[in-house]
Amino acid sequence: MPDSRLKARPKVDSDSLMVLVQGPVSWHRPVLEHGIPMILESAVLDVKPGQTRDFEAAFAEAQAIISASPGYLSHELQRCIEKPNRYLLLVRWRRLEDHTEGFRKSAPYQEWKRLLHHFYDPFPTVEHYEPLSGAL
Repeated sequence: MPDSRLKARPKVDSDSLMVLVQGPVSWHRPVLEHGIPMILESAVLDVKPGQTRDFEAAFAEAQAIISASPGYLSHELQRCIEKPNRYLLLVRWRRLEDHTEGFRKSAPYQEWKRLLHHFYDPFPTVEHYEPLSGAL
């Protein structure tokens, strides 16, 4: 019997701010429907102490900006259990350039920066990952 949780539409949990916006790919698969690999962007976000609530509210607004970007597939934001002011942001893109050239060089990215970048200390390192062939 299939696991019904895999078909359920994800919801925003305001207690942990786990956000997942589904695109045309299932959240648990690192490859698009036709076998085309996708890119996973990863950023560990350390938010200044005492500013987590404001950050979460700003992120709730900012997620509409990134999700409207061409090549965007999905994202999730999770809060660290051991360090409550640390978050993990994962964004799935069709291609690396959709993030580095498309989103980061777009006018909406300036609003993303305005909403979020002042919360970080230190400024996060962003890395991109691709699936290993045969590792699925």
